[in-house]
Amino acid sequence: MMRRFFFLCLFCVFAGAFFPTGSEADVFVYKDKQGVLTFTNVPTHQGFRKVIRETNGNFEPFTSANGYEDLIQSAAERHLLDSDLIRAVIKVESNFNSTARSNKGAMGLMQLMPDTARLHNVMDAYDPIDNIEGGVRHLKMLLGRYQGDLQLSLAAYNAGSQAVDRHGGIPPFVETRDYVRRVLQYLDSYRSGGLRTLQQFNARAPDNSRSRLTSP
Repeated sequence: MMRRFFFLCLFCVFAGAFFPTGSEADVFVYKDKQGVLTFTNVPTHQGFRKVIRETNGNFEPFTSANGYEDLIQSAAERHLLDSDLIRAVIKVESNFNSTARSNKGAMGLMQLMPDTARLHNVMDAYDPIDNIEGGVRHLKMLLGRYQGDLQLSLAAYNAGSQAVDRHGGIPPFVETRDYVRRVLQYLDSYRSGGLRTLQQFNARAPDNSRSRLTSP
């Protein structure tokens, strides 16, 4: 699973040795339709995206939305989904860490479980391109299932559709309630909007639950 990340790290070792210092040492990657990755420090077209940036001679992976902005925008346009929502989910799921893995086995930027990755034909859940595509597809599917209800869709993304259906709404799990609240909070922050969605969530979410999420 970590093969692509391994090759990326290996490339960065050579990049540090052969590329000049400064902005020219940033590393860009392009993935063609056959899935072949091409790395360069001099992108030749807009299809390349920056995956490693050089800071004071040290290469660092991206830890903010800016590093994956092109991927987020592309997925949002392709699936007609709010790009701010995608950013908010990634922020809460992994804090933009493409190598993140939870103790339950969730992987990558949007923390895809193995079953979810297989459902959406994600070959490498640690590859940002595949991960965002799979996560956005899953979120889009949930929004369709719950007729555009964002809160139920987010709850299902965290706890699973079976839990949402079984409880007839947001499951009374502390983790799930906190997850929905945080995503909505970041969504409002990205939109620079008000607190209407947070107020709506607080009005409808259960108040007294000791249950915790046991499985995604």
